[in-house]
Amino acid sequence: MEERKVRVRFAPSPTGPLHIGGVRTALYNYLFARQHGGDLIFRIEDTDSTRFVPGAEQYIIEAFQWLGIKFDEGVSFGGDKGPYRQSERRSIYRKYVQELLDAGRAYIAFDTPEELERVRKHIPNFQYDSRTRLHMRNSFTLKASEVMRLLEQGHQYVVRFRVDSGQDILVDDMIRGEVHVKSDILDDKVLFKSADGLPTYHLANIVDDHLMGVTHVIRGEEWLPSAPLHVLLYQAFGWEDTMPRFAHLPLLLKPNGNGKLSKRDGDELGFPVFPLDWHGTDKEGNPVFCSGYREQGYFPEAVINFLALLGWNPGGEQELFSLDELVPLFDITKCSKAGAKYDFKKGIWFNHEYILRKSAEEIAALWEPECREHGVKDSLERITQVVAMMKDRVNFVKELWPLCSFFFEAPTAYDEKTAKKRWKAPSEGGEPGSAQQLTELCDVLSAIDDFSLENQEKVVHAWIESKGYKLGTVMNAWRLALVGEGKGPGMFDISAFLGKEETIKRTRKAIEVLG
Repeated sequence: MEERKVRVRFAPSPTGPLHIGGVRTALYNYLFARQHGGDLIFRIEDTDSTRFVPGAEQYIIEAFQWLGIKFDEGVSFGGDKGPYRQSERRSIYRKYVQELLDAGRAYIAFDTPEELERVRKHIPNFQYDSRTRLHMRNSFTLKASEVMRLLEQGHQYVVRFRVDSGQDILVDDMIRGEVHVKSDILDDKVLFKSADGLPTYHLANIVDDHLMGVTHVIRGEEWLPSAPLHVLLYQAFGWEDTMPRFAHLPLLLKPNGNGKLSKRDGDELGFPVFPLDWHGTDKEGNPVFCSGYREQGYFPEAVINFLALLGWNPGGEQELFSLDELVPLFDITKCSKAGAKYDFKKGIWFNHEYILRKSAEEIAALWEPECREHGVKDSLERITQVVAMMKDRVNFVKELWPLCSFFFEAPTAYDEKTAKKRWKAPSEGGEPGSAQQLTELCDVLSAIDDFSLENQEKVVHAWIESKGYKLGTVMNAWRLALVGEGKGPGMFDISAFLGKEETIKRTRKAIEVLG
């Protein structure tokens, strides 16, 4: 048999913001497709009309645009296998529903929701299957004439797949190996609902995957229980030769490992579980907000790198990989079977590492708008100088202003705790206090013509040595004068940036205020 071109798909439902677990699934599909020279399809599963949320589809597309995960065909990307929204494929599904009915592999059931609920209350763990279907209202128990009458009168119905008992179903999973399931534990799943004229997930996915030539289905572990049914559906249609290979990815777990990662975990611990901010409403119409990685200040490259290593690892010591570097390394068969703890602190670490990787010019361009909002008039070149000194101290660009504002704004107050510790009074032994030492320092600085970092350092150190002062005492007090607290890079980095006039002005102001 001729080997088929690899084709994989990511098929989210537009029911709200895209969970970060879905992003990882899409990423793994992308890596697999690129590694094998294949195609990645973007399909929208909107067969459950009751759960449709306006704006969700565009949110998902925007998220992948931000992350740099590119699709080859699908909704908004084009292609010759469309339509790619399942709600636009009704006529296609009806044909295959009828095919299963004609072959006796599916049947019509008229049980109302109320009747099903009564049975569930009467029979613990009720399952609509080969043992119970003969006691329900369906085309097995009703005469053909009665079935026709109910259909003609417009009674609502569902089409269920007939699962025969006593079968051993083999699911060949690229991560979990061969999984054998007994058909007796499966129920007769609903494939089609007359109420909205749409198929359920199970039928729509099988038909779409077949017609779109999908060769591998890479999806979350939560879909593993449905895999045996999907195998049976492929067999029922006679599509065994085109059945895709399955790979069910491990769950993303809470940071403590106890259960599946949820929005609540992010809310409680202060990290996002969605790629972008989401503003929506709940079932009662109340506003709902979900924070996103983009708006929290993460780089898309850092998010991709972080997610790629949750449940899979290429081995070795290297941890930083670009999307292109991940492609040849990725091995779907080496994914873990166990769930992956969502170590959100590692995600912060990745973002810090990508700040270090980026040039001061790149970071400055991102930070400049915030500087302008704070009234900074300095040139972009000056802003870049500050970034070069300070970017290794932050995890996010948004942390720069609180850390670096003193470069552009003179302190209006002095940290009380630092002042108490660093601003010295004259000692009983006659050593001058900080006020006198910094007054002398101002005279030294005033006499310097070459105010470069190197020359300042040479002159000031020589002066301190000649006076017999303690270097730390002078420098700590001077830092308080220029910064307002005990933070920042080297003192001569700060004074060289500020320039002679501003440095002396800030120093004299501190002497005046602190005494």
